[in-house]
Amino acid sequence: MTTKNPAGSGSRLKSDTSTGVSDWQDRVLELARALHARPEIAFQETESAAAISELLTEGGFTIERGTGGLPTAFTATAGSGELTVALCVEYDALPEVGHACGHNLIAGASVAAALALAPYVDELGITLKAIGTPAEEHGGGKALLLEAGAFDGVGLALMVHPVQDGVGYNPAGSTAQAVGRYRAVFRGRAAHAAAAPHQGVNAADAATLSQVAVGLLRQQLPGDQRVALFVSEGGVATNIIPERAVVDFECRAFTLPEYEALLERVRRCFEGAALATGAELTVEATEPLYEPLVQDDALAGFWTSAMAAFGRDVTSGDRLAGGSTDMGNVSQVIPSLHPWLSIPGADAPIHSHAFAAVADTSQAYDMMFEAARALAWTVVDAAGHDEHRARFIAAAYHRDVRREAVAR
Repeated sequence: MTTKNPAGSGSRLKSDTSTGVSDWQDRVLELARALHARPEIAFQETESAAAISELLTEGGFTIERGTGGLPTAFTATAGSGELTVALCVEYDALPEVGHACGHNLIAGASVAAALALAPYVDELGITLKAIGTPAEEHGGGKALLLEAGAFDGVGLALMVHPVQDGVGYNPAGSTAQAVGRYRAVFRGRAAHAAAAPHQGVNAADAATLSQVAVGLLRQQLPGDQRVALFVSEGGVATNIIPERAVVDFECRAFTLPEYEALLERVRRCFEGAALATGAELTVEATEPLYEPLVQDDALAGFWTSAMAAFGRDVTSGDRLAGGSTDMGNVSQVIPSLHPWLSIPGADAPIHSHAFAAVADTSQAYDMMFEAARALAWTVVDAAGHDEHRARFIAAAYHRDVRREAVAR
């Protein structure tokens, strides 16, 4: 293996960036706790984006606000090296349960790593970007930013994601499901529910039948595929036959062909419900498709080496049973790393009130800073390895050339 920097330099840079994480620890901890205390949902993360941008500005980054036309997105840049590294910063929360996916920890880890790396961007020969990516939970912020060109020139992209205790610290071979989200609208005909029910077409019945059909379909689905739905509109009064009903649903699978096949089967459940009741049906996508996650083997190896140095068990990776991320879209076109960060003692499921509470504990923040160090070390190793450095630079160049050709 050849390196851009001598082995001693790489070791020194790891020591220096670890010290950098410690130097910024109090400020980043304050930030992460503030994000947790003031959760903001997709595309409404105004205070969160502003607070993160302010801290990165203090750390020497130049800030572009409103990246990609998204008001709560930003790009913080330091350095001008040939290899462009992106640290993705997530900060949106979930409705009702707040930071039950730990995005305050994701933001803290990426920000701490960025601040620690900033003084060494010239020595590493990198352009370092911390990209604020809103609306991961719903809305596909990264997919929108990718399409808008926010990741143009990026050779590798990294972030971490907290999960329950027991998930391995080795990301090799792990992935996440594709997910597509849709709205099915049934339109019937209103009528008096007592005087003339036979003259109505009950859209709420169609919604009910679609739920039953999907429920029965589940027993025929592979164990790693998921369908979830709820009725968001189903009538306005008991004495009116509902003329409109709305069902929001999503489909998940680990490969795009499996996802497409699943979506077709689910659509037939809605079509059958419309046929049975006489209602009209329209189905439209409500968000960009989240694509499956691809972990770059080299980046996974660098990360795993860091976690092993911290005393973590890295004997094997975990292929999670469910979950999706718009980082999958980035990973389909840019070498990426999205390891799962197991919080010791956390037994609550993500997206629950209990996990939101866990995300604001000392053990969670300890793991956040450990992850920040591992991210920084991964960047040091990636920038200093001649073969992989050249691969990352070439991948960015060829991707941008193809994008420009398509644009023409």
